[in-house]
Amino acid sequence: MSKSLLDIEFKSVKGETKTLKDFSAKMYLVVNTASKCGLTPQYEALQAVYGEYHAKGLEIIAFPANEFLGQEPGSDNEIQEFCRLTYNVSFPVMSKIIVKGEGQHELYRELITQKPEAVKDPESDFEERLKSKGLLTGEPKDIHWNFEKFLLDSNGEIIERFFPDIKPNDPIILNKIDQALK
Repeated sequence: MSKSLLDIEFKSVKGETKTLKDFSAKMYLVVNTASKCGLTPQYEALQAVYGEYHAKGLEIIAFPANEFLGQEPGSDNEIQEFCRLTYNVSFPVMSKIIVKGEGQHELYRELITQKPEAVKDPESDFEERLKSKGLLTGEPKDIHWNFEKFLLDSNGEIIERFFPDIKPNDPIILNKIDQALK
């Protein structure tokens, strides 16, 4: 039986043990991030969504990870400074973890097990570009790249999983958030 996503422990940048329950939200957007990726500007959209929906019950929790072409090489402190100074991020950015491969964090192991497929933009060629460069590795359920998103309800049930190139402020995500917060 799968473990509740709300109970899986991870570390804050201050070294504190946390779980999703510590954020007591109506819903969660969990995203793996990187500061040197072509998708890094999504931090701006994440912050905008956070600004609009946090008071209504949405918590965005970012997990920096360095599994994709070493695009998150910084220390936890460097990542925090980058997020704050470059994108004025005010949502929680946790300590760096492994989201794919050897040493994969339990949270991401459970996320991909419970939701093995991501919603993709049918008009996007992002997946094909990753494939053509030999950058899609592992199993189909694995995290594909930086900025893959999981939307969870207050019980830790996954509402949806979104492919990395779907921006946080895309109507497909915002509609799911609006529906869940009603």
